Amino acid sequence: MIHIDFKALNALEQEIHNKLKEHSKNFDTIKITEAAKLCECSISKISKFVKKLGFVNYKQYMDFLHGREMSSFNKSDELNRVQKFIEDFDENKVNELIALIENHDKIVIFGYGPSLICAQYFEYRLRTCTNKVIVAVSDEISISSMANESDLVLLLTVTGTFNTFENIYETAKLKGAKVAILLEEYNANLFDQCDRIFWLSKYNQPNELLPYEKSRTIFFIFLEEVVQKLMYKNKSH
Repeated sequence: MIHIDFKALNALEQEIHNKLKEHSKNFDTIKITEAAKLCECSISKISKFVKKLGFVNYKQYMDFLHGREMSSFNKSDELNRVQKFIEDFDENKVNELIALIENHDKIVIFGYGPSLICAQYFEYRLRTCTNKVIVAVSDEISISSMANESDLVLLLTVTGTFNTFENIYETAKLKGAKVAILLEEYNANLFDQCDRIFWLSKYNQPNELLPYEKSRTIFFIFLEEVVQKLMYKNKSH
């Protein structure tokens, strides 16, 4: 059940709702990017306004405005997506990333927003199963200052749309380092921003979610497999 609370809106949010309500009278739908332009605010503001009003996502809010049966968010959607990923899991990608790690003296891991938290976690995990130097960094300047020809720069991103990696790639190449991107959702724009892309999943997360709102579950599953295999290799030698 959805509880819609118009009283929770401030003046600006009420204005956003009124504009979109008027627009819905003449048009069947409006993309969230177009809604942001119409209301002269950011996409993030629209997304937060919708959730504050009581809806799960922007699509559900649009269904409400147009009097359509509102789409409900099935909590098992993420589990179903993860299950499909596991069923199609490509062990070859794990082996290829391990080979890259083993061929470099130092691994520099970087990501924006929640992906940085993943990088920091796996800095710790990889240190427990390899004698390589593993460093998670929080900014581009750190990559520039420490990268050299024996390094692998590993970039984590779900969509590759939050920010570009062009500067990081150019800087790393000048230092002779290799750059690999661990990418969840296919994005051809990243092909010229790295030396190697590991595209992990063909099952995308909902388009209504902003990059920082998307889960990092696939990263954890994939990288944990890398860690487990490295641990097994160490024990067998």
